[in-house]
Amino acid sequence: MNDQFSPLSVIARAPFHVYYEGDADVVTATNKVGEFDILPGHADFFSMLTPGEVIVRKGDDEPVVFNIRNGIMTVRDNKVMVFVNI
Repeated sequence: MNDQFSPLSVIARAPFHVYYEGDADVVTATNKVGEFDILPGHADFFSMLTPGEVIVRKGDDEPVVFNIRNGIMTVRDNKVMVFVNI
């Protein structure tokens, strides 16, 4: 199966809390440049996150939304790791 059509595998966590772990269609966050989306097939990516909302969407499910003070995000091979409030 082509990676661009596979769902994202997402782990979003703080030091003592897991906000989300599972598949997703899109992850939205904000860095110094502005708001951005990560979709399946995204190029390898690393970014420092700025204060605001992180939104994880999967199909027609209600999105998972959480506020952060700071964080980092890495994307590689459809795996998204979000470490926040560190």
